[in-house]
Amino acid sequence: MPQIIQITSEALQATIRRLLPSQQGFGQDLQASNVITPVIDLTPTAEGSVLPSYLQTAFSFGALNNFIVSNTTTSLTTTPGFYRFFGSVYYRTFSTGSGTQARLFIDDGSGTEDVQRIDYLIGNSSTNYQSFDLNVFLRAGDTLKVTSPSVDVIWNVNVSQIADVKGNLVNPSGFTFE
Repeated sequence: MPQIIQITSEALQATIRRLLPSQQGFGQDLQASNVITPVIDLTPTAEGSVLPSYLQTAFSFGALNNFIVSNTTTSLTTTPGFYRFFGSVYYRTFSTGSGTQARLFIDDGSGTEDVQRIDYLIGNSSTNYQSFDLNVFLRAGDTLKVTSPSVDVIWNVNVSQIADVKGNLVNPSGFTFE
């Protein structure tokens, strides 16, 4: 025999109000039934036409831009959107001389913000290695740049766009839904 039960959970009701804003003024309590009702999920995620976000950040042959930068400043991208930057930087420190910086940064034309910065350490001569895996958002007018102040700093940076400026995911190059 079917039964309908009232559910009074503020947490569930808050979730309904957040996910279904048109239902916020609906003053009824939630109800549950012991009758099985089939539900068909027609969302793009359920149908499989949206790639899960952890796969969305995968590098692919046609969409991967690799930069090797030494003793110069290079613009990596100026297109607004979300990007994944993965790579490494090798640098040497010296026992004499002054400190300097190697930077991965965003330039908006009037100022800069560091995403990754390496300050040379003055001490014993040594070769250092640092890897990074970062997601960065660029607005219109922003440029992601990397600078190597000398031949003693080598950046190896891979760049791949993962979403456009509005958050629409960009599929890896060559990926098609079945």
